[in-house]
Amino acid sequence: MARRYRSLTAAQVQGLGMTSDRTRERMLTQLSERGIANVQVLTAMRLVPRHLFVDEALASRAYENTALPIAAGQTLSQPYVVARMTELLLQANPARVLEIGTGSGYQSAVLSHLVEKVYTVERVRELHVQARERLWDLRYRNVYCKYSDGSWGWIERAPFDAVLLTAAPESVPPALLDQLQIGGQLIAPVGAQGGRQSLIRVRRTTQGFEQEPIEEVAFVPMLEGAV
Repeated sequence: MARRYRSLTAAQVQGLGMTSDRTRERMLTQLSERGIANVQVLTAMRLVPRHLFVDEALASRAYENTALPIAAGQTLSQPYVVARMTELLLQANPARVLEIGTGSGYQSAVLSHLVEKVYTVERVRELHVQARERLWDLRYRNVYCKYSDGSWGWIERAPFDAVLLTAAPESVPPALLDQLQIGGQLIAPVGAQGGRQSLIRVRRTTQGFEQEPIEEVAFVPMLEGAV
């Protein structure tokens, strides 16, 4: 049975005792130096308390530009990757976004500051329960969580203006492309674990799908089936 996530105190949310303002500003400086220029994305990254999306023992490292482990053998992507994928996603000016791979809920929280509604799917029940309760405690009321196989998407809520994957399939599941609105885009890391992976953008047009490579990345694999 999944462990219930404890309610958060005001001090935890503010990051008291962690020199939170200083460490967050350092993270933003590093993101800007690496080319993240969208002010809205940087503002969202500042607002989201990343230290609450990792285990307490790792909270002091939360604003470093590095990936960190979370439950169930998964990881929280480094801030640059979150910012880069978010920046790409916003270029389509989406209102309704489908996220595949809720994980800790951090990417969902960032998106919640930038789009009207976030629909997020997680296949690991423990992660789903913890993220759902964490996001509720932090009052992200425009984020909707579902426990399911991510490769199925969320057909009841489709179509979406944008789809974002936080784990890497070897190829994009067809259901996710089908649930993309005409004029929308999908951002995803694609490739085998241990091999070459590329961050790609897929745009849906009236003629079909147009794929564009962005840059090389390294993500955990996207697995099928809910556990």
